[in-house]
Amino acid sequence: MLGLLTLHLHIPACASLKEKRGRLKPLIHRLHREFNVSVAEMDLQDKWQEAVIACALVNSDQAHIQRSLQAVTRWVEGNWPEGVVLEGKIELI
Repeated sequence: MLGLLTLHLHIPACASLKEKRGRLKPLIHRLHREFNVSVAEMDLQDKWQEAVIACALVNSDQAHIQRSLQAVTRWVEGNWPEGVVLEGKIELI
């Protein structure tokens, strides 16, 4: 089973795409390292203060996928001071 978490982020202090990448890159690496998920920026690459990142996780246990992706969402909301989660969506495929 595949779990996909999509997070729409607002990064209010960014004034350029280079600055945005500099703020997203550590987040993406941290999520990959801490939660063992695949992470990539998926949309709004041309916007300075918004980003959409997706986290994917494959496992045979649907409940494990759901718990893990909810933990990722909670971590970003509580521990990433660079921005705000505008919307989060989990899909199980």
